[in-house]
Amino acid sequence: MKVQPHKEIAPMKSERASAPEITGRKRKPEEVLKLTTSGSVTIEASFGIPLFLFAVLCLIWLIELQSIRFSIANAAQNAAKSAAEDTAVISVLNVWKLKSDIVALTGEERLDRSIIKGGKEGISCMGSYVSPQTGEMNIRVSYEIQLPIPVIGQPSAKLEQSFKISAWNGYMSGGSGSDGADIVYVTDNADVYHEDYRCSHLHLSIRAVSYDEIQEIRNEGGGIYHACEKCGFGNPVGSVYITDTGDRYHNSLSCSGLKRTIHAVKRTEIIGLGGCSRCVQ
Repeated sequence: MKVQPHKEIAPMKSERASAPEITGRKRKPEEVLKLTTSGSVTIEASFGIPLFLFAVLCLIWLIELQSIRFSIANAAQNAAKSAAEDTAVISVLNVWKLKSDIVALTGEERLDRSIIKGGKEGISCMGSYVSPQTGEMNIRVSYEIQLPIPVIGQPSAKLEQSFKISAWNGYMSGGSGSDGADIVYVTDNADVYHEDYRCSHLHLSIRAVSYDEIQEIRNEGGGIYHACEKCGFGNPVGSVYITDTGDRYHNSLSCSGLKRTIHAVKRTEIIGLGGCSRCVQ
């Protein structure tokens, strides 16, 4: 039997499991610049887009603001011209009718869709008046607009447009038509014509008197005053309105009996009408 020589057995090395080593790779400058630029664009976009949209909203708001201001100013001037004819008869400006005319000329739906706070109800003509000395009308139109700022409370700004308009003094005396015919003046349901538009029969002198004294007051012809068939119902409280040349007293200042709608017509068109005893010679 052979004996094998003893061999020294080398001890076994113990191996330990470990995660694969992650080795970093140095990026090129172009890649670093690309990543940096991409991040900057993302940040700028997150701030730039909202700012751009807000700027567009402000631009639209400014266009709407100028549009509504122009519309109201144009409507107010046309309404004031109509009111000037009424104040030529009664030197009192009806601000409620003035507002109604402005709303009608601008458009109710247009105002309700606008940036005016309250829509058509937000229009106010308070502060408009007629000067008793010159007859000149001072028109004042005010309203509020809502600012397009997304904050609590809906902030608004007050706007006011004001202008003056001269009193209406009728048509030019002595005017003529295309065929040289003279111009005279008549009123609705009139039985006489007038050569002077300033005739006192055309422009009534209205004054307020106490109802308790109406039986003692006489007109220019010495006659007494009776109740108006249109507005003189019941027993008035306080004042009533009369004219020096009329024979009726009125409960309402807006009664049609106190108004004169003057028409300029050719003399050849007034067949059957007599001349006014005051202004026709």
